Amino acid sequence: MGASSGIGREVALLLLADGWHLGLSARRMEPLLEIKTLAPERVEVMAIDVTQSDAGDLLLTLIQRMDGIDLYFHASGIGHQNRTLDPDIEMRTMDTNAIGFTRMIGTAYRYFAERGEGHIVAITSIAGTKGLGPAPAYSATKALQSTYLQALEQQAHQRNLPIRITDIRPGFVDTALLRGDFHYPMLMRPESVARDIVRSIHHRHHIRIIDLRYRILTFFWRLVPNWLWRRMRL
Repeated sequence: MGASSGIGREVALLLLADGWHLGLSARRMEPLLEIKTLAPERVEVMAIDVTQSDAGDLLLTLIQRMDGIDLYFHASGIGHQNRTLDPDIEMRTMDTNAIGFTRMIGTAYRYFAERGEGHIVAITSIAGTKGLGPAPAYSATKALQSTYLQALEQQAHQRNLPIRITDIRPGFVDTALLRGDFHYPMLMRPESVARDIVRSIHHRHHIRIIDLRYRILTFFWRLVPNWLWRRMRL
């Protein structure tokens, strides 16, 4: 889900090169059809907008066309700086990263619960570690995503369901989401992030922070007390 650009597209290309049979979805069909031309017999495509109420049903239709799936990979998301708290930006972010995320991850989880096993992998972000003033809705929805995945992992264990959950938390990645006037530090290439994600899929990690620099950064972020955090200039 979200295979039309950025990290989602790069992961799709790597999995396709590994011989996977893929079901690709995003709002835009053209980029998905470009990938399909690389291996038409192993790629199914469908236009799905996660903010629409029928998105879960469409995902199940795509799964049926593929005769079932073993892995659901969620890369759909948006993110913007919003220092003036523009309401349209906040609500679009919530619609995609919170409601849309819950809709699609929930659909995949219920499918795997009925099937008896499966693997859910989702891209969240290190932005969910602390509330970031420059991007309130983005950091809040990323915290929601990680907490939701953690809750599903606990529920699956309690229900004795062999459903693996992998939470991928990248730092700043050089994709269209971060293009603009602001200079982001420690930018990573989507190709290298995608390779790390594919390794994490194969190793069935629970949580993967990409890369070492960001693992160190988030460790210290968690140690900053609230009275100091709210005074920090970001």
